[in-house]
Amino acid sequence: MEINIHEAKTHLSKLLERVASGEEVIIAKAGKPVARLVAIKAKRGPRPLGLAKGQFAVPDDFDAPMPEFEKDFYR
Repeated sequence: MEINIHEAKTHLSKLLERVASGEEVIIAKAGKPVARLVAIKAKRGPRPLGLAKGQFAVPDDFDAPMPEFEKDFYR
């Protein structure tokens, strides 16, 4: 479906309902298409474990105490 900018501004809520149901809306200015409204497809599903494997390394002293900060906790 193709509509002009004024009509799109006036009926945006209705247009979004149509787009959400799968329709594509083209918005035109002076009869020339300038934008396309389409639904966003949400990515769903579990994330795979180990996706960043090998991209970084946890240092051995990762959880070692930091004396410069300990004094602030024990005042």
